[in-house]
Amino acid sequence: MCTYTTVKDVVDGSAKGPNGSWFHVTDVTVYFDHPVHAMAEHTMNIDFANPAKGPSARVALELTAESARTLIAALQDALAAVPVEMQV
Repeated sequence: MCTYTTVKDVVDGSAKGPNGSWFHVTDVTVYFDHPVHAMAEHTMNIDFANPAKGPSARVALELTAESARTLIAALQDALAAVPVEMQV
């Protein structure tokens, strides 16, 4: 069963996309659904994109729920180790 819950937000960063090219990332979409490529029944799917640059300006992740939780914890740990004044 799918929840069809999709979270979209604005982000500011860079991603390395097709052909090893870097591009500015402006949008993120997160949803838990059937994967396209990962070998799992359901995955946490995270798409980073810049719609203004067309459909090829996109990087997609498909993570198992456990791997998604590991990623969240790693992000929180890494940010916690950085002085607040550097997080601007």
